[in-house]
Amino acid sequence: MGGQTPRPNRGHARQDEVFLSREFGESFVNILNRRQAMTKGIVALGTLNAVSLKIRAQVSGKPAQKTQFQIACMTLPYNAFPLSRALQGLKKAGYRFAAMGTTHQNTPGKSDPVLPQDASLETARQTAGRFRDLGLEPVMMFGPSPDQVDPLKARILQAEAAKVPQILVMGNTRGNDLELWVKNFKEIGPFARDHGVMVVLKQHGGNTGTGDKCARVIQEVNDAGVGLNYDAGNIMDYHKIDPISDLKKCAGLIRSFCIKDHRQYPKDEDCGPGLGEIDHYKLLAPVANASWTIPLCCENIFAPLLPRPKDPDSIDGLARRAREFLELVVKGIQF
Repeated sequence: MGGQTPRPNRGHARQDEVFLSREFGESFVNILNRRQAMTKGIVALGTLNAVSLKIRAQVSGKPAQKTQFQIACMTLPYNAFPLSRALQGLKKAGYRFAAMGTTHQNTPGKSDPVLPQDASLETARQTAGRFRDLGLEPVMMFGPSPDQVDPLKARILQAEAAKVPQILVMGNTRGNDLELWVKNFKEIGPFARDHGVMVVLKQHGGNTGTGDKCARVIQEVNDAGVGLNYDAGNIMDYHKIDPISDLKKCAGLIRSFCIKDHRQYPKDEDCGPGLGEIDHYKLLAPVANASWTIPLCCENIFAPLLPRPKDPDSIDGLARRAREFLELVVKGIQF
């Protein structure tokens, strides 16, 4: 299925430990031992996978399998315009992949959901068909909060009908009940897998504001149906910390990115990739040879300091610039 995110292999971590022990001895494995790492608050499963992948390439003399990055743009930057204009703009900007935004003004002054929570499965199929009719493969849609299971299950069924491989979820900036999330995700994970969908959790301030904190939830759930989405812009925006150092703690668990940059000077604001202070080469290099299919979904494409364009043609240009920048980064880190 086009754009489908492959399902992780649950036995991969154990295979990594056997490989490392055989090639480098048990002392090396002890350094990376998952249980020891967890006591230090490190997401060992992701770290072990990332490290062992590099070592395998060195030992075998063969390059690690390159990640299949899907450079996409959300329809979100066009939310002041009809969905049809957003899709036309992304096609014009040269995208092959896209992500469903939240709402669009299909009629002036009225915001309509791209795909309502209570939409029928046929409506989900038709909505995705509008993307595919223009040659855009939808790779992600927004989902409800992990606080409740039933709405998320309904979204999973919509995603299955639409053949959209990932559902993006996030928390509240004021804080979240992570014990409840783990309980719900343990029920959601198998359900998502059974329907060919992955639920991905991204950072959104509060107690889920970093990749490290979100990864601890993912690891406790320990189900291939629930993965990690990384939003470096949110991490820098809400917590004023370096997302590059944070990403290193969870790189092996990342299954997609929400792409937005951020500046703290001369104005504290989000912006399009390559226009802020985040080094996207350092951001994507740790997952460049992860052997996954990883969507890179542009959420913010706008220029810092300048007012947002009021005409869709200008947004088209910013969307193209974001795509071309990410293409250069990906080519560079995988050269």
